[in-house]
Amino acid sequence: MLKSEKANAKINLVLDVLGKRDDGYHEISTVFQTLDLSDTLTFESRSEGIGLSSNDPALPLNKDNLIWQAAHLLQSHYGVSGGVHIHLHKRIPVAAGLGGGSSDAAAALRGLVRFWQLPWESEVLYALAAQLGSDVAFCLEGGTALGSGRGEVLQPLPACPHFYVVLANPGFAVSTAKVYQAFVPVGSNRTGAGGLVAALKAGAREEVKWGLENALERSTFSLYPEVRRLKERMQKAAPSLMCGSGPTVFALFDTKEDAAILCEQLKAEGLSAWLTETASASLGGGENV
Repeated sequence: MLKSEKANAKINLVLDVLGKRDDGYHEISTVFQTLDLSDTLTFESRSEGIGLSSNDPALPLNKDNLIWQAAHLLQSHYGVSGGVHIHLHKRIPVAAGLGGGSSDAAAALRGLVRFWQLPWESEVLYALAAQLGSDVAFCLEGGTALGSGRGEVLQPLPACPHFYVVLANPGFAVSTAKVYQAFVPVGSNRTGAGGLVAALKAGAREEVKWGLENALERSTFSLYPEVRRLKERMQKAAPSLMCGSGPTVFALFDTKEDAAILCEQLKAEGLSAWLTETASASLGGGENV
């Protein structure tokens, strides 16, 4: 019997970089938001070992894949004797700032707890998630949350107002390492996460929509001018922001009709574009097949 688990994309409504830490990572303050766009993982028993397959031939299907690493960590922690084959149906674009790899890893943890009938121990899962990557902990539950530290220290926030979201990708990957290396603080001209958190708590829809900020845009734009041009193009239609370190840019809309118009225009201009919407959580979506 196969079982499946959804892995939802995420965006950062605010991403502020506070400085470099002693461990080499950057201290950040960010507001995470789950999207409805998702990959799907399916699980099937095998006698031993961890097998991977995917509809995306470009992905590594070995120990370099975060899904494999998540399965191995869980298997080792609980002493699971049986193996598993995991098939990943990829819809979230790769290396696009949408947290697809992190979400896949989180979905592997959630799905395998259910598949192997293990105890749901939140502290254990969050500890394993933190080992896998900075965004994996958020992707375990999703919704709307304030992230600090490397992004793994989470505080749930009131749900973001519902928006339709257009995602557009210029067709190349960016180097997150190079973006952070090029990052230079620009003073206190940004309100940071505090302003958006206050807007969420007040239920102030317009303030949320126009409170988008990403401190990494400056360095990404300097390295990849095409991303700047893409944001400027989308900003003419709706409030827009670069996703993570890029290169994907998102725009928030109140109506599906307006969002669909921009999405089709971007596709006609030769860009990869998707129409999705904000979602409340990543949990739900597991099922027997």
